[in-house]
Amino acid sequence: MGGKRKNRERKAKPIGPKNGEKFTITHLGRHGDGVAALDSGPVYIPFALPGETVTIQRAGNEIANPSPDRIEPFCPHFTRCGGCMTQHLRQDTYIEWKRGTVETALRNRKIKAPVLDLVDAHGAGRRRTTLHIRNKGGVLVAGFMRAGSHDLIELDACPILAPPLANAPELARGLGGAVPDLSGSLDIQITATNSGLDCDIRGIDKLSLDARMNLGELAEQYDLARISVDGEAVAERRRPILKFGIADITPPPGEFLQATVVGEETLAGLILAKVGPAKHAADLFSGIGTFALRLAEQSALTAVDGWAPAVEALTHAARHTPGLKPVTVKQRDLSGHPLLSNELNRFEAVVFDPPRAGAKEQAYELATSKVKTIVAVSCNPVTFARDAEILIKGGYELIDVTPVDQFKWTAHVELVGHFERE
Repeated sequence: MGGKRKNRERKAKPIGPKNGEKFTITHLGRHGDGVAALDSGPVYIPFALPGETVTIQRAGNEIANPSPDRIEPFCPHFTRCGGCMTQHLRQDTYIEWKRGTVETALRNRKIKAPVLDLVDAHGAGRRRTTLHIRNKGGVLVAGFMRAGSHDLIELDACPILAPPLANAPELARGLGGAVPDLSGSLDIQITATNSGLDCDIRGIDKLSLDARMNLGELAEQYDLARISVDGEAVAERRRPILKFGIADITPPPGEFLQATVVGEETLAGLILAKVGPAKHAADLFSGIGTFALRLAEQSALTAVDGWAPAVEALTHAARHTPGLKPVTVKQRDLSGHPLLSNELNRFEAVVFDPPRAGAKEQAYELATSKVKTIVAVSCNPVTFARDAEILIKGGYELIDVTPVDQFKWTAHVELVGHFERE
């Protein structure tokens, strides 16, 4: 028989700490949990801090000597909800740890470059949330999953969300109740836009006429801009509008957005400053034009992305925004079919903002190109460091890296890396 044989041997699962065991925490891990470094390997203990001695207990771990870096968390759901991991950590230590995750990723690739101060970009809070809905004995429950499990933690409110999302759990329960005889679970994404809340419901097998009518009534009741089901608009009272520089854009349902308004503005400002007065620039993995539309205010711009709805939304916004330089929008899967070096050579500057997996293949093409300035935006320091190593080996110098903190109290960090051809 042709082909490779499948390895059916099961890998042994790591054994977690046992009830009654005692550990001394040596440092914080990349995901924000405390790490006890043992000869047999590291042990990870959530919500523990360096210097603490922790005794594992089923009812809740006991801490013998709380760290001076430990503070009182501000959210009553902390340690239960799977959202935040570091509300118990003093601010200056938190900043040092988060900036350190970027430094460590670069050091592991033997990359030497200045890592600038961490920029606090939380602003008024996150403008988007995804709540899970379940029917528990005839009662609809809305909330987030418990850390590391499928248990649903019911929420009354979430203090890290922007003010327009203050009633998000109530709204999510209302939207879930609009689906007759809900027996499974739903995911409801709610986004604050300039023209109102935009809601996208996922997990409905078949949308009945009654459900459509119910959702239309809820859109009126809560003054929503739009309700979509699995990406299809079913009730639109007005277009959801986002503003990118001087351009207005209507995002497709569920399309990726930067987590906070301040985070988006911070990243865009860094990009614009580093690109400078380039006559012709490219934005790769452009999405709906978060950076492309701003760049087009100062440079002729080519934007490339693989998702058709994003390309269509960006194209429409560019055509209907007076004052922009010429904008060309192309649909292309850059992960599988990157722009080749000879296609890149006509650009003075290239910006790329890939998914968490990074842009390995595109980085190889950039590394052999003649592009003068490259600005990389990333939400994953590990894959950024891998791609940066490719560019550096191709002759680019990493001038600096700026970490941006819009996912506060989590392990997630955005960054902007500035490369120049040597």
